[in-house]
Amino acid sequence: MRRIGSLLRRFLGGGVGAFALPAAMLLAVVLGQRSSFGLFLSPINTATAIGFATLSLAVAAGQLATGLVQPVCGVLAERFGTARVTAIGIVLFALGNVAIVLAPAGAAFPVVVALAGVAGAAAGGAPLLLGAVGERVAPERRGLALGIVSAGGSAGQLTIAPVAQTAIAAAGWMNAMLLMAALTLSTMPLAAAFRARRAHPASAAHPNTAASRAAIRRAAMRDPRYWLVTAGFFTCGFHVSFLTAHMPGVIDACGMPAALAGAWLAIVGACNIAGSIVSGILMQTRSMAHMLMALYAARGAGVLLFMLAPKTPVIMLLFALWMGVSYMATMPPTAGLLVRLYGPGNLAALLGLAMLFHQVGSFLGVWLGGVAFEVSGHYDWIWALDIVLALAAVALHVPLRDTASAGDAARPGR
Repeated sequence: MRRIGSLLRRFLGGGVGAFALPAAMLLAVVLGQRSSFGLFLSPINTATAIGFATLSLAVAAGQLATGLVQPVCGVLAERFGTARVTAIGIVLFALGNVAIVLAPAGAAFPVVVALAGVAGAAAGGAPLLLGAVGERVAPERRGLALGIVSAGGSAGQLTIAPVAQTAIAAAGWMNAMLLMAALTLSTMPLAAAFRARRAHPASAAHPNTAASRAAIRRAAMRDPRYWLVTAGFFTCGFHVSFLTAHMPGVIDACGMPAALAGAWLAIVGACNIAGSIVSGILMQTRSMAHMLMALYAARGAGVLLFMLAPKTPVIMLLFALWMGVSYMATMPPTAGLLVRLYGPGNLAALLGLAMLFHQVGSFLGVWLGGVAFEVSGHYDWIWALDIVLALAAVALHVPLRDTASAGDAARPGR
């Protein structure tokens, strides 16, 4: 037992256990619900006759609203503390789920979904949580910590998608949505982990005053490397959100049972737990730009093979396995590149702005997927666009292969 305890302390030391695990659990609940929302689309459409394209637009609006508020949440967390911003977001996110039940039809629905997305960004936005963790853990453990936090989103998908699917089948979509609200409120104690506004001592090597942070962020806005990272993240948003919102529809269009959709999302989540943690560990010793190039190339190849393969339950599950390995694994090296360039104290703000472009990609992936299916009855041209975007993301990271030390973008002449 002492040996097991020693191994756990080594694995979770350097602030990993104190900060990464609560952040991972928060991200699990928020992203788990967000990635499972596609399971609600068909029942809501059947009950309200809103129309699939309109519902897709509503979900896409929520994705876009999430991105718009991410930078604001980072600034508010710096001023009022991550714990306070997260706690308020948890309450608002739960109320957003209740509001979706109370206003399921008409023009109010897209507005309610968008507001729920705003609250989700505060309750468990990835930039907010990754920034808080990245600043508080030891540098030599930072990659593992970021991987664990990213894996939290996948763990939520693994656990919440089957729960949501079962609840919808047993009690209807409204009761299932209320269950999600109760689950959100249960995470309130996790916000207390970030009550202390202390950075790890090693972070003192980076400028930490408000003026120096502002100077570095202004320099980042002029640095082409920042916009290359951000543009690649746009592709990630398009790909991930299209899959989570529309794979249940793809499976249904192929004449397969609805239960397979929940299983598909769960398998993606299970595979990505390992993928995110391994990604976080590898980024400590490998080129993060090379890792991102490989991940985006793997996604494009997976989509191409899926398009060419016959659509059977086995192929669907193999596709889930392939996609799951890279699904959230892009998050640790993306965050790591920003830390290396601009320091851990600027991660929440700069990743928050990058997340805005990620969510613009999410908006387009969800919305265009709904439009494509309503117009043509299939998703072929969206799959083709996804492959093109994956190849573009690979090309965008080529100039980043030799990224230098942290904070060099803020130096004169860069």
